[in-house]
This record gives sequence, C-alpha cells and structure tokens, in this order.
Amino acid sequence: MKYIHYGPLIDFHREILAKAGLDSETSDAVTTGLCETSLRGVDSHGIRLLPHYTRSALSGRKNPKPNYNFTQKFPAFGALDADNTFGHAAGFKAIGYAMGMAKDFGIGAVAVSNSTHPGAMASFVLKAARDGYVAFAFTNADALLRSHGGTRAYFGTNPTCFAAPRKEEEPFCLDMAPTIFSWNKLLTYREKGEMLPGKYAADENGIPTSDPDLARSILPIGTYKGFGLAAMGEVLCGVLTGMLFGRSIPAMFTTAMNQPRHLAQFYLVMRADICQPLSDFEERLQQMTDEVRLEPNLDGERVLLANDPQIEEAQRRKVKGIPVGENLLEEFRKLANELDVEMRV
Repeated sequence: MKYIHYGPLIDFHREILAKAGLDSETSDAVTTGLCETSLRGVDSHGIRLLPHYTRSALSGRKNPKPNYNFTQKFPAFGALDADNTFGHAAGFKAIGYAMGMAKDFGIGAVAVSNSTHPGAMASFVLKAARDGYVAFAFTNADALLRSHGGTRAYFGTNPTCFAAPRKEEEPFCLDMAPTIFSWNKLLTYREKGEMLPGKYAADENGIPTSDPDLARSILPIGTYKGFGLAAMGEVLCGVLTGMLFGRSIPAMFTTAMNQPRHLAQFYLVMRADICQPLSDFEERLQQMTDEVRLEPNLDGERVLLANDPQIEEAQRRKVKGIPVGENLLEEFRKLANELDVEMRV
C-alpha cells in the first residue's frame, strides 16, 4: 500500500486524461470527481476507475470532446444531451444549469440524456450545496439489483443523492444506493480476494451469498423499499429522458468498450433561502446536526449523520495521503507507459 497526496494525484489524472484525448473542461470534471471521491474515502467510485475510464475514451465508448445540446424547455426545467461524454462532465455541466435556473426562479431541474457512468453523485450536489443550494441527483445503471421476490436483476443500483449547506462545516450529504452494497464496492472485495461482510449479494439463482465471485446481483435495502427506490430513479432517468432502462442498459464492465451506454441522470436544485434567509437555514441545519451527534449512543458506537465519516476521512487523507494498493499502482504504471506519461505518483 502506498499513500499518495491529493495534488500529485490530480496532476497524474489530468496528464493521463489529456493523453486520452479529453478536452480541458472534460478532463477537469473527471479528475475532480474521481480524486475528490477518493479523498472522501469512497474508494469504490474514486481513482480506481481511472484505467477503465481512460480505456473507454480510447475505445470510443465515451466522447472525450463533447458537443452538448442544452434546451431550456420551461423557465425552471432544461434537457441536456451530453453527447455520450463522461458522466462527471455532464453532471457538473447539468448542475451548473440547474443552479442558474434556481437562482432566478427558486428551483431548477435538468434531465440528462446520452450520458455515461457519473461516478459518485455526491460530487455534483456538494458543488451546489457549497454555493448555498439544496440539491438532489439521480442516475440509472445496468441491471444489478435483485428484484424483490425475483431471481435476477432488472433495475440498476440507481442511487439517490441529496446535499444541503450548513453554517460551520461541509454540507450535509446523503449518497446512497438502494442496495446494501454498490456493485463497485463489491468489486473492491473481489479484487482483494475477500468475502463480503454479510450475504449482501445473490448468485445466478437469486440465492443470497457473501462470496463476491458468485455474485450476479445485489440485495436491495429494506427488501421491497430498496426495490421501489431503484424504480423511482429509473422513472426520473431512463423513462423521463427517453433513454434505455432496466435490462436494456449495457453493462459497464462486460459490454464492448466501443459501445455507448446511453445512461441518463436527473438533477434538481433549490435555493436554500426559499422559505427563510440562507443564514437561518444554515444555522438551523447546523443545530440539527449538533443535536443528532449528541444523541445517546450504544456502547462503542457513535451517532453520526450522513457524510460525517467522509468528512473525517477527508481530513485524515489530506494529511496522510490517499491509499493506493499495489494492483492499482500497477495499472497506473501500465497506463503511464502506454500513454507516455511520466509516473510521478
């Protein structure tokens, strides 16, 4: 295990992505999304995806130099055709449009079509919350959530993400899949040769298993409730935008790398001062945060809010660096060699 500081990782990502043909705006978006996600400790959706993302650009799945088409359908609603570019780039573009509409009308929504994997959705809602907005984000994905009562997956691990600003610290942020695990987190266990901490996945017959090598789908949280959340995300993304949905979405890792996936995302942004001054909203959310953390705790436990572990981990990693395993380091070396980039991390 090697610990690499944030700055050198940013530089390495930019150099690799530039050699893969990305324009500067797209490269900056992907670099920020991946590196910030790893800084926050969400390693499943962070820098480990750089090799896959790079090869998807080189192979033609992702458009490195998109020509976006944004249509403002109504004063507070717009549609963004992302031209099959990186989901990170489309996400930052869409959240920017949504923030602009929210500034003028109190609320703004953007539906994104012809997109790709956006990584951790927290990247986009945190951007809005840091500027004083309340934000939601949704994406669809390939079928990986075992249907409630079924033997296989129909919906993806379609996440629900939300963020809001606080007075004295990073925003409140909930970024959760409707499954017990995300598929990318399961893959980190498979890569390390470790069993899952519980029977969170299902095998080819739909039977729960803790063996990541046998996993063909993931169990939903709260049985039918997680299944319902995934369905809601699919309505907002695939159905609303006219994109693919359910089992028609090409798989992220097993589909030919020159095949676009036509994913969709949905972003909703509101002004946090829509009912009261922004300072009052931030103070009240800070008060709620402080009160929750002081709730009576079980022995050996802490009462935490969503994003608390990520805030703490980011503080540690800013000092110590981001942990990079030898397997990922070797993938970085191969990328650097293939693209003639000096390996300085």
